[in-house]
Amino acid sequence: MVLVEPEEGRLGLVSREALTFARQLGDRVHALVLGAADEAVLADCRELGVAVVHVADNPELERYAAAAWGTALSQAAGTARAGILLAGGTPKGTEVLAHVAARYRRPMAANVVEVQSTEPLEVERQVAGGSVLERVRLEVPAILTMAGHAVDPEPAPAPGAAEVRRFTATLRPGDLRAQVVRTERTEQGDSSALTSARVVVGAGRGAGGPDGFAGVEALAKRLGGAVGVSRVVTSLGWRPHHEQVGQTGSRIAPDVYIACGISGAIQHWAGCASSKTIIAINTDPDAPMVTKADYAVIGDMHEVIPAILEELG
Repeated sequence: MVLVEPEEGRLGLVSREALTFARQLGDRVHALVLGAADEAVLADCRELGVAVVHVADNPELERYAAAAWGTALSQAAGTARAGILLAGGTPKGTEVLAHVAARYRRPMAANVVEVQSTEPLEVERQVAGGSVLERVRLEVPAILTMAGHAVDPEPAPAPGAAEVRRFTATLRPGDLRAQVVRTERTEQGDSSALTSARVVVGAGRGAGGPDGFAGVEALAKRLGGAVGVSRVVTSLGWRPHHEQVGQTGSRIAPDVYIACGISGAIQHWAGCASSKTIIAINTDPDAPMVTKADYAVIGDMHEVIPAILEELG
């Protein structure tokens, strides 16, 4: 049973990844949609191999309330007799699954990246900021969240039937005590472009100041990616917080992360360790980011980036 999160009438990227991941866990995949299930969402579910879509029609569930969503997920999973409950490792997915785990009094495996076996169920998950992989054996009911970009979203070999089962969740007293009542887009923007980007160009203190990001922005644009920064950059007020990568910022998992002028403190590494390929540009050959990177260029980012842009044409 996968908790999916529609975004603007379609399944979000992380939900598509979670459904792809779920096909490794069992032959029959169920999904839970809270609120209206648009036809486009159902079409996405069919494409990704979902056999049954459970739709909770409660109007109050259209607004996010972690405890209430956990109640609905528990009830849908019970009806489906699902032995595995899964969500993408988004803030909502992680919080809802934590409520479910507490309700079942079961452990929750967060940030799972790979299935080792299904009988018994053994998975690998990221711990210690992604610097360590831990192998975990889970008993039914197994509760887990998938690390973002652990798999690429892929259509199922054979589309699912996506049978729709509507129900009204029986909410408990207090389930709606904490809920989102209003959302507003701030002028500072949000981190969605950063966390979903396949290429991220990051910059740290080596940028030299608020005027030192022109090359970083140009390279990110040329590569179709997003700009990320280290904590010191936001602390100094050079760039907005929604661009911060790290333990107190966004955790990213792009195909390529280019870290420019970033020393690579453990707090920053916690946010970028899941990147598939890391390229470091730094004047210090002994900087942690350089020693951990897959590839490194020793040099001033203000000289290296223009050379890259010139080569790219």
